[in-house]
Amino acid sequence: MLIDIIIPFITIALAELGDKTQLSLLLLSTKTKKRLQLFFGAMTGFLIVDGSAILLGSWISEIVPEDYLKIFSSAVFILAGIFVLKSGEDGGGKLGFENPALSAFILIFATEWGDKTQIASALFATRYDLLFVFFSVMLALAVLSILAIYLGELISERLDRKKVSRVAGVVFIVIGVSFALV
Repeated sequence: MLIDIIIPFITIALAELGDKTQLSLLLLSTKTKKRLQLFFGAMTGFLIVDGSAILLGSWISEIVPEDYLKIFSSAVFILAGIFVLKSGEDGGGKLGFENPALSAFILIFATEWGDKTQIASALFATRYDLLFVFFSVMLALAVLSILAIYLGELISERLDRKKVSRVAGVVFIVIGVSFALV
């Protein structure tokens, strides 16, 4: 029982540490003070994407070609970068959407399909107890998301918001382009 929790938790936490998702949450958290909404939006996205993977095993990544998943993820990141750059021009600090929960949900939901953590979650579900895997994966993602959002809050309090917006927008576009090239 304990191994069913510990192994997926540690693996997912290490795989997700510094991942594009955590970087995205960090950057999004610099754009809003509604960080709790941001967290709940991200966790809802993770719940659907990783929850589906755990329930369906590795079926999703076998049905949808990896190239399509990469192209879709690339487009989402590039569009997010454009939204962030545009919102930074007027100094409004908006995310491109009025609701931070929706912004985080869309970003997570659209980019995590076929991600290494989703695939790992699916594989763990084939070996370990389904409920324990689900709990440990969601806990790992929650802990890392909270850390990313908190770090984003610290950054936004110390740096000029317009500069942070420009850097965030460029980073999103670079991530999107790198997806398209890899």
